[in-house]
Amino acid sequence: MEGTNVFYRRPELYDAVQADTGSAETCRALIERHLSGASTLVDFGCGTGRDVEILARHYDCIGVDLQPGMVEYARRVRPGLDLRVGDMRTVRLRKRVDAVTCLGNSLAYVHDNPGIGRVFSTFAAHARAGGILVVCSPVWPITRTGPTRSTVDTPEGPASVTIRYEWDLRTQINTMHRQWVLASGEQARDVIRRRVLFPRELEHYATAAGFDIVEMVDGPGAGFAGPVAYTVARYTR
Repeated sequence: MEGTNVFYRRPELYDAVQADTGSAETCRALIERHLSGASTLVDFGCGTGRDVEILARHYDCIGVDLQPGMVEYARRVRPGLDLRVGDMRTVRLRKRVDAVTCLGNSLAYVHDNPGIGRVFSTFAAHARAGGILVVCSPVWPITRTGPTRSTVDTPEGPASVTIRYEWDLRTQINTMHRQWVLASGEQARDVIRRRVLFPRELEHYATAAGFDIVEMVDGPGAGFAGPVAYTVARYTR
């Protein structure tokens, strides 16, 4: 994955550019809405640990990520968090928690149907009866054809970013091509492929794993229009 995304090669850049997404706050609001009193949480696809750091102020948290480099960075800059390397298709922590989360498009990097099913089995293996699952993922593709250009503040100075998208209906893969020109003059190219799971697909995978959908929203108190949404489900087994 490091070869496809400069953020994974340079996690400090990820932290600087993505610092204000509000994902952790949205996640907590959804958990509290549907399971007041939750005290334990596992976050799959924790990346640099940014969201876990915020959620750990309210819950006893474990973060899991596939990429050793991201976990190593997270442990260095956020000491004291319980962060582990693991593949969310197969990892088993041998504990059940009140809330299971998967944020930041992490689910979208699993492209095949059997793999997605295994991810939801992992969610189920870590949720207690009545526990809450919160997944943030694309539910609608970005299909604009022309490139967009913007300037992004980075620790080294402003960077120029050009983005264009491709949509493959057959595979439901939304590919983002992102070209960076950093303040140093260095250039980097990302090719990021994300699987779009439409709402009824998410419902199918969740139900098959023992979850009941309780809400799909763009954010706390928001509507449901996409392209990225939060799916909230309750474990019933």
